[in-house]
Amino acid sequence: MESEHTGHRRNGWTFLTNHARVLIAIARDPGIRLRDIAVDCGLTERTVQAIVTDLQADGYLTRTRDGRRNRYVVAPGARFRHPAEAGHEIAGLLAYLAGPLSTQPTVPTGEVRADQVRADQVRAGDVRKDTTDDSEPRAAV
Repeated sequence: MESEHTGHRRNGWTFLTNHARVLIAIARDPGIRLRDIAVDCGLTERTVQAIVTDLQADGYLTRTRDGRRNRYVVAPGARFRHPAEAGHEIAGLLAYLAGPLSTQPTVPTGEVRADQVRADQVRAGDVRKDTTDDSEPRAAV
């Protein structure tokens, strides 16, 4: 007998959206290539490129050129888009899900990279309520 949680219709959903997955991948490695994000997230490179464009347009990250590559800086002060989480910053989700992040050089005063946000800097309530859903050279959030 199938329960409501094991039925065929319920097998394909996940807690995080593709946008969240891409942002987390970039937060983990600001130097990651879009091609690698696509493989990690199970998406096409074109989809990842569109998601990165969305995230940039809405102020969640900025892109800078670093030689032949792109580097991304996440804006951890950015807030979730859905009204239910609108009062919470994305930094809590990134600190919780991105895990230990590599140490990178500091950014100009006033900017904070996601890899500079430690889990102990985020209040527990911020994380608990924050539930959501063609290649270019090496990139990074």
